[in-house]
Amino acid sequence: MADGALAASFAVSGTDFQVSSGRLTSSGLASYVHTDRDTDGGGHPVALLGIGKAELSDICQSAEVKTPLGPVVFKLTAGGKAGPVRADSLVIDGEDLVGDARFGTAQIGRDASSLDAVPDVTGPKGKFGLQAGDISVAGVRSHAWSATGGNFHLNGLRLSVRLDGAKCF
Repeated sequence: MADGALAASFAVSGTDFQVSSGRLTSSGLASYVHTDRDTDGGGHPVALLGIGKAELSDICQSAEVKTPLGPVVFKLTAGGKAGPVRADSLVIDGEDLVGDARFGTAQIGRDASSLDAVPDVTGPKGKFGLQAGDISVAGVRSHAWSATGGNFHLNGLRLSVRLDGAKCF
């Protein structure tokens, strides 16, 4: 466990990935600064984002991976016309988050050990944290190192692996 986060601790691959969505809404958000470690011991500073019950209008996740054949884009899409994507207890270790956001009952600067907006997502005592009762973000774009969730419901799932394929953005 990473400082009480719901996500199980694992070494990240050393490859970040893109995540995009037309709209993300959630019943809660908790966040604090964290460091992901890769298998070579390298560190990646991230904002650990705990998202309670999330609904996304559509999602795209892509990563460029080096192979003996050349660069390959691993891409997953879901949602859109197939219906919303849902995730419970979603934890994203992200480098950035871009979009038009609305936060309800925001608490910025709260001690990370006292976060309670998302069950089981707390940080180390004395560290900077923030949380909100509900969130809505349109035009989501993020670079992340890992994402985990208790339950995913991916309507219209499509997975592809392509040489020189197109990434999400």
